[in-house]
Amino acid sequence: MSYSLKQSGIAYLLLTVVVIILDYISKTWIVDNLAPYSAEAAISVIDGFFRIIHVHNHGAAFSFLADYPGWQKWLFGGIAVLVSLFLVYLMGKTPRSRWFLNSGYALVIGGAIGNLYDRVFYGYVIDFLDFYVGTHHYPAFNIADCGVCTGVAMIIICEIFGKKDAESRQNTQA
Repeated sequence: MSYSLKQSGIAYLLLTVVVIILDYISKTWIVDNLAPYSAEAAISVIDGFFRIIHVHNHGAAFSFLADYPGWQKWLFGGIAVLVSLFLVYLMGKTPRSRWFLNSGYALVIGGAIGNLYDRVFYGYVIDFLDFYVGTHHYPAFNIADCGVCTGVAMIIICEIFGKKDAESRQNTQA
């Protein structure tokens, strides 16, 4: 089923813009104020648990493929573009009233574009949120990553519970 622009989830692209802006502002501040890989320059937010630090990720999630000579930035960039275009297409096919699903799509797109910007202009992604306990660190991440992860979780929730809801409606109509 197709919906007009006004009836579709396309309006939720405003959330995409918010994610991109927040990601850009936060990364710009990090680049301007913290030396890369400097534990001394890191800002302790919760001592022994959370700090702000400037690191570069040349790979994907958890630095996947980071040790390769650079081709991966184009692979991940291409994936970000294709996924974003596909999600915009899905937003156009999804009614505006499905706010939770459309918000999930928008968050993923915003995060993908935020990290794509870094890959294109820096050759790597700027990460800065560092959670740790003692010497055990969770891989650093950024606002764009938060958008992608939250958006994917929202989409999965809609897929799981949306199908059950549709099945229960069919069973009550039968």
